[in-house]
Amino acid sequence: MYGVHPPNNSGEADGGATAEVIRTYQTWKGSNIFFLGGRFIFGPDIRSIFLSLFLIIAPAIVFCVFVARKLLDKFNHHLGILVMVIAIVFTIYVVTLLLVTSGRDPGIIPRNTHPPEPEIIDQNPEVGSQTPQLRLPRFKEVMVNGFTVKVKYCDTCMLYRPPRCSHCSICDNCVQRFDHHCPWVGQCIGLRNYRFFFMFVSSATLLCIYVFAFCWVYVIKIKNSEEKSIWGALIKTPASIALIIYTFICVWFVGGLTVFHLYLISTNQSTYENFRYRYDQTVNPYNRGIIENFKDVFWRSIPPSKNNFRAVLVRESESRTRSSGGGFVNSNAEKTLSDIEMRERKDNGSGQVNQYNETGHGEGRSDLRGSHPRRSSWGRRSGNWELQSDVASVASGLGDSNRIVGGSSGSLGGSRGGQLTGQSRQ
Repeated sequence: MYGVHPPNNSGEADGGATAEVIRTYQTWKGSNIFFLGGRFIFGPDIRSIFLSLFLIIAPAIVFCVFVARKLLDKFNHHLGILVMVIAIVFTIYVVTLLLVTSGRDPGIIPRNTHPPEPEIIDQNPEVGSQTPQLRLPRFKEVMVNGFTVKVKYCDTCMLYRPPRCSHCSICDNCVQRFDHHCPWVGQCIGLRNYRFFFMFVSSATLLCIYVFAFCWVYVIKIKNSEEKSIWGALIKTPASIALIIYTFICVWFVGGLTVFHLYLISTNQSTYENFRYRYDQTVNPYNRGIIENFKDVFWRSIPPSKNNFRAVLVRESESRTRSSGGGFVNSNAEKTLSDIEMRERKDNGSGQVNQYNETGHGEGRSDLRGSHPRRSSWGRRSGNWELQSDVASVASGLGDSNRIVGGSSGSLGGSRGGQLTGQSRQ
């Protein structure tokens, strides 16, 4: 994530750099789409939400116009109006759950700006490398309820994923308790929106059953009032035929999802874990019994988001440049050229030029003379920074022993901007 600094109203930072005030969502590295200034976050396939809205609202309108309206006078004590009111309220409720599921942070873990410090020395360094090659262990182990659970390092987010976390390839984010990416809601389903997703699917199932049932009630009313057969009554209301067929098909889809997720909740599994047969051969360390598993989903408070998408950031950009030989050289490049000149005067007459020491200077400069291969960035330290160990915090909340190595770690080399040639200024 980007560091948050107070905005600079002067519009100009030290060293001639202008400060551009932006918000976190404007520099977001994932594939998400934001609305209303970062208040709502959606997946990249947000257009699928409009299809889902159409599939919910259009049948509800047809039902209210061609079925519920005809049933207003078919019941005593004006109870027929309740058929339409319930249908309208139920539809609004389902649409609200769809938007809440799709428009909130599903549990995205902020990316690190630097990878953690490597710990393992590579026994097979690259040919010509003059420094030992360090690499990060791919997996680490934590204890969850007395069971050993492996956590994996994410190369994209540069962190060790907490238990049950996975990286969504569509949204390009690591999501806590990742369940799946749902194309119908256009969002990842994770720790912070799984409850609303299940409520949406189950409510859509009940709405289908409701419409299906009252379509048949209307058909039976026609049959009894006009003394016709079932087929004759169906012909009198083609809208009911269409709704009966539509809701019958949909109830198998959303109803099947409801039953499947009831099973997952009762066993405390995610769709991702179930499809990968994660607990077929091993014990599920998260399963604490049906009652406790349902409490985890429906009664426990939803943790706050780890991201403040509306946080104000200050991004510095170089504004003062000078022309040199038809090109532009910024202040860092000018300083570097001066350092090269001084170093060449010191080495004058020896015929050898020592490799430029990068420690304490600009980030990621390459070798000056090209006589040595580029050094690996592994193991290079440009200062310590504090690693936020989400793995340790999540694991400790699940009752594990602290076996994650946290603390400070060095940067693995900065971005290699501004490579210099071996020519010195005349």
